[in-house]
Amino acid sequence: MQAFLANVRWLSLEELGQQPELDPILTLLTLPVLAKPEIPDATEQILEPRPDLVDTVATILMERFPLLTLEEIMALINLPTDHLRHTHAAQALLAEGEASAVALRQLNQLCGPLSDTTTARIQALPLELLEALAVWLAEHTG
Repeated sequence: MQAFLANVRWLSLEELGQQPELDPILTLLTLPVLAKPEIPDATEQILEPRPDLVDTVATILMERFPLLTLEEIMALINLPTDHLRHTHAAQALLAEGEASAVALRQLNQLCGPLSDTTTARIQALPLELLEALAVWLAEHTG
């Protein structure tokens, strides 16, 4: 074990982010620790040579800033609204929102108005459970 640890090198992501002309993949690693004002430049350095990384950038930023809307994240990284909406990460969020809306509509029809607490708990369910709930409700309330 000690021989293994002797070969371990620690890497400061903050220091890594300060290096000029960093490879896009290495710049990607710095997104979780960059100051918010530095993110637009960093994402440009990533996406200009590697537009295929837009899903990864969006996912990292959505995890880092969970209170920002998709539009706010797009504005932060200077991408047009339509561009980010077609990423896998955005599609997953939209699917969750649609499944949540369907399940809530069905539950409101079946049970009457739901409390804010119940609504929030349903909206927090993972996509698979939301879809299963919507299917079950459709089959049993038809």
